[in-house]
Amino acid sequence: MKRLIRFDWAIKRLLRNKANFTILEGFLSELLGDNITIESILESESNKRTGDNKSNRVDLLIRNNRSELVIIEIQSNRMHDYLMRMLFGTSMLIVDNLSKGADYNEIKKVISVNIVYFDLGQGKDYIYYGTTSFTGVHEHDVLQLSGQQELIYHTNQISKLYPEYYIIKVNQFNDIAKNTLDEWIYFLKNEEIKDGFKAKGLKEAKAELDILKLNNEELADYENFIKEARDYNSLTVTNYKVGKAEGLILGEELGIKKGEELAMKKSSELFLQKQREMARKCLGRGMDIAEVAELTGMSVDEVAKLNAI
Repeated sequence: MKRLIRFDWAIKRLLRNKANFTILEGFLSELLGDNITIESILESESNKRTGDNKSNRVDLLIRNNRSELVIIEIQSNRMHDYLMRMLFGTSMLIVDNLSKGADYNEIKKVISVNIVYFDLGQGKDYIYYGTTSFTGVHEHDVLQLSGQQELIYHTNQISKLYPEYYIIKVNQFNDIAKNTLDEWIYFLKNEEIKDGFKAKGLKEAKAELDILKLNNEELADYENFIKEARDYNSLTVTNYKVGKAEGLILGEELGIKKGEELAMKKSSELFLQKQREMARKCLGRGMDIAEVAELTGMSVDEVAKLNAI
């Protein structure tokens, strides 16, 4: 086991403590290119929604010194609809944080930081940034704010009014740290901080996220988290390979196109079966429904139904 704790476990247990805000402030400062101070860690209302509103897991919701809301979400398991989930998360956050009867100019700025450990979309880079701007159809100029609007919104760019998105594709990083932000991504990928690294927050992370500082209860929880994560990833890879192999065999008789369709279907069925098996196993160990849903990628309602059986 590596000496430093994985960031995705730490962000749920350790980094919510005010004493450790320096670590998160360092990460956000390097990513956003500014000195970020965390005012508070918030409970996400969208995280509680169920039923028709879906269930949007948010690993961490932060309010910074500018009253901006920052979502940090870490996703290890492949999700085909993750890009739309990002949109849903920011949209619900805006709605949840606008008081009834408030003016539209009171809408909070939202920054969505997504740390993904799978190949999301197609692209060669490992950091992607997205925002909203308006370009003229005929003149190709970028729409600007008027002088009065700049005073109202305290910015001179329309894009700064809308949610900003960051996607960090961790596994695509080549392990060569060319700047301080790369040093953070190296840590996210390898759970290691080299002696020469100087990025904000990494010094504190190296000290506070040392696995030797965990008490017996925390260590047991962490070891179980690592085991479950590895089991889940192993099941995903195995199910995909098995389903693809069986589908290709059928494809010799039914044609390549039909075989690929069956392979995907078989893989999906096996995956769902193993996913439910893992959920039952976790429930049997006394884990609560929300934790099981987060670990397996199932919805809270799906886990609750299994728990009722």
